[in-house]
Amino acid sequence: MLNGLFGAGGGLAAVPLLVKSGLEPKKAHATSVAVMVPLSAISLMFYIQGGFAVTDALIFIPGGIAGAAAGSFLLKKMSNTLLRRIFGAVMIISAIRLLTK
Repeated sequence: MLNGLFGAGGGLAAVPLLVKSGLEPKKAHATSVAVMVPLSAISLMFYIQGGFAVTDALIFIPGGIAGAAAGSFLLKKMSNTLLRRIFGAVMIISAIRLLTK
């Protein structure tokens, strides 16, 4: 529900809730990202219906694939403590950006 309301930003709320419910932090992050895939596909369909040209997004696909591969590799290597700290920093930066815009 959170991802539906906030898009990819729903992960900022979903991950802590998943961890509090007993899921391991790495699995909580992976679950949040996995939920974004079908939501992004559905969003893409709506954008295409609205006249969005998929070719405009092709330039971003290689970076997205490289980022996904790097993130998957790094997630396996980092500790839960480091992951929690990075996620906390991202949450604070996101909150500041939301408050200043």
